[in-house]
Amino acid sequence: MRRARVVIGWALLGSLLLLGIVYLVDDLSVRYRTAASKEGTLDEVTFYYATTLKNGRVEVFYDQPQTEACVHALLPHLGLSPCWYAARRTVRRVGLFTPGPLRGLT
Repeated sequence: MRRARVVIGWALLGSLLLLGIVYLVDDLSVRYRTAASKEGTLDEVTFYYATTLKNGRVEVFYDQPQTEACVHALLPHLGLSPCWYAARRTVRRVGLFTPGPLRGLT
C-alpha cells in the first residue's frame, strides 16, 4: 500500500515536470520566432458571432466578421490562442443575459 503511494507520487511529479518542460520549450520557440521576426509565427483567424433565438435556433451574424490574432504553437502564449484552436472555433455563441425579477428588494 505504501509502495503504491510512492510510485503514484513519483509518476505525478514526473508528469508535472514533463508538462512544464513542454510548455517552456514551446514558449521559448515562440519567443525566438517572434524576436527573429520570421513569417508565420502570428496569424489572424476570422470568426463570426452567433446567438440562440427564442425558438431554439441559432442565428449567425455573417455580416459582421471579426478577426482574432493567434500564435502558431501547441499552447497559448503571449496572451494569444493557438491557431489550431482558434481555427476550429469560427462561430462563437454570445448569450444574452436577461435577469429575472430581483428578490428581497420590495
